Parts: sequence; structure tokens; C-alpha cells
Amino acid sequence: DSNLLLVFVSKGNNIMAGGQQMDIHQLKDKAKEFILNPMEDENLPEKEVKEFELPDGSKWNYPVSLGVISLQTDRGTSYETYIMVQNELTRAFNEVRDEVAMKKFGAKFSELSEDQRNAVSKAVPLKISEAEPRNIKK
Repeated sequence: DSNLLLVFVSKGNNIMAGGQQMDIHQLKDKAKEFILNPMEDENLPEKEVKEFELPDGSKWNYPVSLGVISLQTDRGTSYETYIMVQNELTRAFNEVRDEVAMKKFGAKFSELSEDQRNAVSKAVPLKISEAEPRNIKK
């Protein structure tokens, strides 16, 4: 399903995202590409244009990704690696929110008013689902 990016961390702390093994430093960019789907790739998430009301009463239409990142670990995954992966995925969403905020409001997400932050958060929802750790026998 193009709306799901499976990120799996094995007991050896190897990271797989979208069926590709990768280094922790590649994960954020992979997640950002998934969230944004800038080339409208049919293998990446669909988008649905939604209308948001802004603090000044105007309307803003933005193509919201229908994608969800599913994080799954093995019971043998180290806690340190789990946290690093979680941080990279969160960083990807934060960077996308910053980019959208800059384009729409001319400021970083953290510098926006609460109403503006709410609009950007709805346009770029943090969608990370976590599955229960598994025991993988090999």
C-alpha cells in the first residue's frame, strides 16, 4: 500500500524502510520524501486537498498526505537505536512543518502564532504508528 511506510529495526539494530536497508542518517530524508511525495510518485502516499481556516479568516487549501509511517522493532532492538529512529522520524515531520510554515507564513513553525501552528499541524499531521515489538526467529 502506497500510503504506508514500514520502518523495521531488527535485533541487530539494522534499519529497513520501505523494503530498503539504510543507515540512520538516510532515514529522515526517506521519511520526508514519503511525507511530501514531491514528484507525485504513485508508489508514495496519495494526497487529499483540505481547506483550513486561518486566524485572519481567510481559507488555505493544502494537499495533506494520507501516508502513515509504521515503526516496528524486534524485541532485541536496542533502546538507544529505537530512540534514534524515533527521533529521526519526528525530525522529518518537524522539518516538513518548518518548510510548509516558511512557504505559507514566512517563518519557522516554532515562530508562528498558536493558530498558525495549529493550521500547519493539520496540514502536516504527525502520523507515526508503533507496532508491538516482535520476536523474529532466524
